[in-house]
Amino acid sequence: MSDTLNKTLKGGEFLIKEVAANEIFTLEELSEEQKMLRDSAKEFIDREVIPHHDRFEKKDYALTEETMRKLGEMGLLGITVPEEYGGLGMGFVSTMLACDYVSGGNGSLATAYGAHTGIGTLPTLLYGSEELKKKYLPDLATGTKFGAYCLTEPDAGSDANSGKTRAKLSEDGKHYIINGQKMWISNAGFADTFTLFAKIDDDKNITGFVINRSELEDPNSLTFGEEEHKLGIRSSSTRQVFFNDMKVPVENLLGERNNGFKIALNALNVGRIKLAAANLDGQRRILNHSLQYSNERKQFGVSISTFGAIRKKLAEMATGVFVSEAGSYRLAKNVEDKIEELVSGGMNHQQAELKGVEEFAVEASILKVFVSDLTQVTADEGIQIYGGMGFSEDTPMEAAWRDARIGRIYEGTNEINRLLAVGMLIKKAMKGELDLLSPAMAISKELMGIPSFEVPDYSELMSEEKAILANLKKVFLMVSGAALQKYMMDIEKQQHLLLNASEILNQIYMAESAVLRAEKHFSADSVEVAMAQLNLYKAIEKIISGAKEGIISFAEGDEQRMMLSGLRRFTKYTNNPNVVALTEKVAAHYIEKGHY
Repeated sequence: MSDTLNKTLKGGEFLIKEVAANEIFTLEELSEEQKMLRDSAKEFIDREVIPHHDRFEKKDYALTEETMRKLGEMGLLGITVPEEYGGLGMGFVSTMLACDYVSGGNGSLATAYGAHTGIGTLPTLLYGSEELKKKYLPDLATGTKFGAYCLTEPDAGSDANSGKTRAKLSEDGKHYIINGQKMWISNAGFADTFTLFAKIDDDKNITGFVINRSELEDPNSLTFGEEEHKLGIRSSSTRQVFFNDMKVPVENLLGERNNGFKIALNALNVGRIKLAAANLDGQRRILNHSLQYSNERKQFGVSISTFGAIRKKLAEMATGVFVSEAGSYRLAKNVEDKIEELVSGGMNHQQAELKGVEEFAVEASILKVFVSDLTQVTADEGIQIYGGMGFSEDTPMEAAWRDARIGRIYEGTNEINRLLAVGMLIKKAMKGELDLLSPAMAISKELMGIPSFEVPDYSELMSEEKAILANLKKVFLMVSGAALQKYMMDIEKQQHLLLNASEILNQIYMAESAVLRAEKHFSADSVEVAMAQLNLYKAIEKIISGAKEGIISFAEGDEQRMMLSGLRRFTKYTNNPNVVALTEKVAAHYIEKGHY
């Protein structure tokens, strides 16, 4: 990837720019160091986690804590923490890779790991003073202490600024006295380092703080509820946290007063990207269990993997893994490149990481939604392939299904993230950071013109798929541009339409990622190309549904007819794919191989 390409890439720009295959990063390009990291993480999970499945399901919180300590000893808790603070100081791709392969074996451990390395560590790393970073990060990086993140309250979930937890400066001016309540706090049962948010006096916005439980003057000023009994992630410690005149030194304030909401959002942006990664190996393992079971399970004298209905499920599950990987590692490298570009331009690493992640907040929300949604579907299909056995606790599928469900809720619900992705795009456009207006106007002119009837030359690999992707981007700009023109500043109130726009956006980004990955590394007859083509076909069907629903809901008369005509034009194949043949090709490959 050239420096020029890196510097021209902006968050959301994939919508208005033709992205070349050599501009994206894929799993096939891992360095030797990264492969070693991946293999050591996978080996650890296979040795230390998979054999203890039953203990994790029986709410063995001590096992989760013990396993986290072992991860700390391996250095896997400090991947992103700079070396001067006790971490490994590796890049964003390596951070994603560790999260990917540590998280796949068990949802409880995945939650503990993600909460600690992400929202439990990042606020101090990104916003803490030098003194705070030196004090807290070495213990967090090595697993000597574990982190928890206290944001959600009984009446303040997605609307974090409405929290009632309050901080008041002590009479001697040395401490903030904090009172309030937080809920759904991961790692609360064994964490020592707490990142928390409270409003100082009657401030408009929340402020962030960090404190160790072990350094409190009064241990009873920080108390906890009982462990929550949850649908899944059963050995993930989840408790309510109560602050009772808890004293926090004034120097433990994170960033600036009134800036806590921004700290929370930026920490969650990183969390959203990592949440996508945290689902990847879970998808792989569900697929591998399904392949093994379908090959071994006999009905009517043959393996059920010979049945078309089962083969279709397996093909779609494998395709989902390929696509999820493509989007996740594409974005990871985009963020890493942006950070490096900003550092080389003179920005300190702390600020560069903030800006790098913030730049791709749209894509972070896309990934969070797409991959967590797909993981739930994959787990559900895994149960279906197992049949009645899938519903039993004796097989791994029912636990995988329960654990997958939380992915659509935390780090901001998928509904919130869908609205965020489109909302952030609109804000980028209004600020002049991304020119969506010019291409949207060009599409309006194109619709008024006479379409070309020439048959393009699609002899090059993926050339038709890339042409279709270019047209799908026109669909998004056409629909969203017309809706924005009609509703203007009231567009945020049209959540139904925004959700449709978000689905179009998600499908475009992920389909493009898969197509470019396949083009970059694989031959025309490969199963990877077949998966990219199969996914694109499915994406088009979803885009047609979402776009049509939007068009007929807000447009009328000639405008509606013109846009529906444009939708048909922009979603049309010159050479329709043989979907059944593609599905069978993917299924046959993985059934014979036995694993992904």
